[in-house]
Amino acid sequence: MKLQTSTLYALIAMLELTARPDESVSASEIAQRHNLPLSHLAKVLRELGKARFVEASRGIGGGYRLASPGRKVTLHDVISVFEPTPRAGTNGAGQPILGSTAESAALDAFFQELGSLQTALLASMTFHTLARAGARGSREEDSAPGASLTASLRARA
Repeated sequence: MKLQTSTLYALIAMLELTARPDESVSASEIAQRHNLPLSHLAKVLRELGKARFVEASRGIGGGYRLASPGRKVTLHDVISVFEPTPRAGTNGAGQPILGSTAESAALDAFFQELGSLQTALLASMTFHTLARAGARGSREEDSAPGASLTASLRARA
């Protein structure tokens, strides 16, 4: 899955805010911590605000915080704000890329199913679950990368 840079920054910001639910976190703090360009991150945070995922407060002690708990917001919710959702196997106008043969229809059906599975996985993963898996992973020195997330997904199944 290829995501735009803005989408990746949005996911990072949401995960950071989910991990710190009782704090207002400044855009500059998020940018520094994750080595992101502040101007781009600020635009992304404004879009997240328009979509009502985050709230901003100004002044001393101001910053961003989640508008609703991270356990309610899924990766799919946030990705949908930044990414177009074309039907798999079609061009932007909805026309088949591969033509109209039986073989291309089979490929189209496969990629549609793959897209559905991807959407279902993203819609089932909340930022809260991902933040918990990341916190466990940072404490588990012997685990393989992603092992905590995989275990968390299995536990939910």
